[in-house]
Amino acid sequence: SKAEQKPTISYAVLIQQALEGSPRRQLTLNEIYTWIMDSHPYFRTARSGWKNSIRHNLSLNKSFVKVPRPTNEPGKGSYWTLSSETDPLARS
Repeated sequence: SKAEQKPTISYAVLIQQALEGSPRRQLTLNEIYTWIMDSHPYFRTARSGWKNSIRHNLSLNKSFVKVPRPTNEPGKGSYWTLSSETDPLARS
């Protein structure tokens, strides 16, 4: 079915859309995976290699910045957000 087709947009754009759509414009890695699977059903059944691609993009793409989790916030994993150069809303 059409919904099951792999999106034609890049992994970087998928990540950007996930971050832009989140209330605080930051997400954990798992939240990014979840957004992608919710938005693009293809990834629910795709082999897990796409998750490596997401991690690779987050690490190497200067558009994405890792933010430490506040000490008063339970859970594990840092947050990811868009760099101020990439995020038009971050520029004020």
